[in-house]
Amino acid sequence: MQVGIVDYGGGNLRSLRRAVESLGHEVQLVASAADLAGVTHLLYPGQGAYGDCLRKLEERGLKEGILDWIAADRPFFGICVGYQLLFSGSEEAPGQSGFEVIDGQIIKFQSDTLKIPHMGWNALKLSDRSHAVWEGLPEDPYFYFVHSYYSVEVDPSVVAGVCEYGEPFTACVIKGNLLATQFHPEKSQDNGLKLIENFLKF
Repeated sequence: MQVGIVDYGGGNLRSLRRAVESLGHEVQLVASAADLAGVTHLLYPGQGAYGDCLRKLEERGLKEGILDWIAADRPFFGICVGYQLLFSGSEEAPGQSGFEVIDGQIIKFQSDTLKIPHMGWNALKLSDRSHAVWEGLPEDPYFYFVHSYYSVEVDPSVVAGVCEYGEPFTACVIKGNLLATQFHPEKSQDNGLKLIENFLKF
């Protein structure tokens, strides 16, 4: 197994790398499409603005490489902005198209009573508790969130987990060997490490 983490010049590389290494796996930083050679599992770290991430991926030739990877149904784990990029587009970057791998849009929280960004621990209501990715995790596991934007109009067939913040919103999708979460598993202590470990069995 060779675990790759996308390095697009941003994102929370250090925490995610440390989490993967704590599970006993070596990490290959993927800064170009050529770096995908030999990688078996690919993770896209969170942190960063939607439009800026797209620009950096395109500059490095990584966008097409990642799209080819996902199209081949190879194991991919998108985190936070790596989750949001899978959708058609975002209010954060009007006019810019996302990966368009999952039907849906990204919009900003609008509330006079809730704190934005949504930051802290929150429970995830699972759609299919029997899926192997949830093995060893508690019922309604808690994960750590930091985000101001969330997904809407998501294809129901890929919704794997829903969170409540003012209203329910999709916080996890699964499509074949693609797993993506709005929350940060690398910041979610034992639950997050277990989720990453389960993904690495894909």
